Amino acid sequence: MTKPNKLDEPEKLGTPEILAAIADGLGDWRRMAQPVVARYRVPGIEQGAAFLTAVAEAARAAGREPEIRLGAGFAEVTLCTVGADGGRWVTPADLDLARTVSDLAAAHALPATPGDITQLELGLDATDFDRVGAFWSALLTGSPDHVVHGDVMDPAQRVPNVWFQRTDAHETPRQRWHPDLWLAPEEAEPRIRAALAAGGELVVRYDASCTVLADPEGNRVCVCTAEGRE
Repeated sequence: MTKPNKLDEPEKLGTPEILAAIADGLGDWRRMAQPVVARYRVPGIEQGAAFLTAVAEAARAAGREPEIRLGAGFAEVTLCTVGADGGRWVTPADLDLARTVSDLAAAHALPATPGDITQLELGLDATDFDRVGAFWSALLTGSPDHVVHGDVMDPAQRVPNVWFQRTDAHETPRQRWHPDLWLAPEEAEPRIRAALAAGGELVVRYDASCTVLADPEGNRVCVCTAEGRE
């Protein structure tokens, strides 16, 4: 796994621009919370390694450092740029490399599986973001200094991001943690239906970008997509 790209002043693209690019020739890719991600089915480790070697060479030539993963039956490429303040954004350079990656996947005859792309973030109700943020940053990343725009983001991307949702002070017990599960837009509805069929409850559907579910004991989770976001 490599580090995201770093720029002092990245040219940040909004989600509508990214979704337009996906609709216009980047169908392998899906927008998650911060990055864009593509995932491909590979017949074996050799074919996957050959593809990702080609991706690494193209990225080096472009001066980029994607995050790449290779496992049983899949190869995955994640693209984003890290700003001077630690924020993660998608830039035109990321989309340029995404097009190259898609071309390489086609050349290696690897089918894209965008419905398999996911990202898990953790949301925590809190009254004092600064105090709890430093704690969770130190615990999860080894340093209290990895709080970026109010979210805990591990530079090595070993653990899910943690973000904080403001709440009034209250006595425990009460659910304070909830997962945010990011999915490809076309995968959200099937996943929601499966969860409901397995005993879940629909709490609220805000729009295509966020649906809140609860498990049979009332624990909540947000199912998120990039649709409708800025």
